[in-house]
Amino acid sequence: MHFVEPFYNWRGYYISAEDPSSPFYGREYSEFAFSNTVYNFYIHPQWDDFGSQTLFLKVLFVDYEEKYAVIELIGEWNDAIENDIMVLKRDVIDSLISMEINQFILIGENVLNFHYSDDCYYEEWFDDIEDGWVAMVNFHEHVSKEFQRIHLDQFFAMGGELDDLEWRTYQPQHFYQKVANLVQKRLY
Repeated sequence: MHFVEPFYNWRGYYISAEDPSSPFYGREYSEFAFSNTVYNFYIHPQWDDFGSQTLFLKVLFVDYEEKYAVIELIGEWNDAIENDIMVLKRDVIDSLISMEINQFILIGENVLNFHYSDDCYYEEWFDDIEDGWVAMVNFHEHVSKEFQRIHLDQFFAMGGELDDLEWRTYQPQHFYQKVANLVQKRLY
């Protein structure tokens, strides 16, 4: 897993450690010192630790004018033991919402499993963004099915074309537009 890096081709457009409005502003990264693990496997040091023991992320892009953020995830999303949604909501999402971000694109191709607890923080997130949305892109089928089985899909745009987007081929604004168009088709 230490070879799986967060997507870096958008660094010319945005770096969360250099954004004074980012919850990761000022972070310094090592290319050589591996310290975070998922399932006892070291992960690349460019992933951001936000307080979860099993889930890590990278804010790849934020556009404060268009009010969206693209976040890549890696690890195990575990609400049952770690309450990852609470930590994610309080320590990352609330910070972005305070900057008027109301559209979130979560990239989940590196999310290995999902374990459910309850829907309180998902509902809160949904309520906090009013006219916005959260889109789940490229989550594994078994992870998406678990979200659907417990009806968390009511809080997210997921499935269909969102399950198989070649997002790395887009520039950030074009990727956002593609996802926004897919989400709008679902809402109307």
